[in-house]
Amino acid sequence: MILQHKGIQVFYTDKGKGNAVVLLHGFLENSNMWKPLVSKLSKTNRVICIDLLGHGKTGCLGYIHSMELMAETVHAVLKHLKINRSIFIGHSMGGYVALAYAETYSKEILGLCLMNSTAQADSEDRKQNRDRAIAAVKQNYKSFVGIAVVNLFRPKNRTIFSEQIKLIKQDALKTPVQGIIAALEGMKIRKDRTRLLKNSPFKKLMIVSKKDPVLNYNDLMEQVLNSDVNIVEFPDGHMSHVENKSLFLQNIVHFIENI
Repeated sequence: MILQHKGIQVFYTDKGKGNAVVLLHGFLENSNMWKPLVSKLSKTNRVICIDLLGHGKTGCLGYIHSMELMAETVHAVLKHLKINRSIFIGHSMGGYVALAYAETYSKEILGLCLMNSTAQADSEDRKQNRDRAIAAVKQNYKSFVGIAVVNLFRPKNRTIFSEQIKLIKQDALKTPVQGIIAALEGMKIRKDRTRLLKNSPFKKLMIVSKKDPVLNYNDLMEQVLNSDVNIVEFPDGHMSHVENKSLFLQNIVHFIENI
């Protein structure tokens, strides 16, 4: 389905009945990534998947897609659907957007799952890496996308999941260059929102992978110290929904059922 918003098309899907569950994909992904989870959750919940700005079938809004701008777009979709309270599940960049949403619209959040994501801002090193990534995209975006997707998986899983990686790459290559760069610029300037993990009343879950090539395990554990965030640990990489699919599905269902 399409919502017209600020002169662009925002694509979303809406399936099932019950408590609203909003699924937000990561960088270079789109709502397709959630298909196995949607078929499971939509039996007992209303599941909304949204293509974030510059990804999937959603257009670009300028050249910097801040997490706040993405959150505002998500809010426009939910308002259009007359949904007042939701459970959010965000993968990687989708988690950053969910946190930005929680900061602005805290009363609308029933629960929040950060899946291979972090509440911390980019470090200076990470900001420099974003700038290098932007330069690489401008030079050869196909090469950048190919390398970026492979590097999300634990090294030993890159052969095991070679077929899935091929499909993920095909989907990622549909992301326009403007969308890729605008997301990198937006992630680079995002705020630190670790306090939200400690001071918010809604249920929180963090899915952490021990061999995540993108996020440091110790940093993730440190940000949830002395908080009521539930932690689920997986042994593999950044793509829990692929690398640890059945356990991932079980834990998400359990999280939603207990809200």
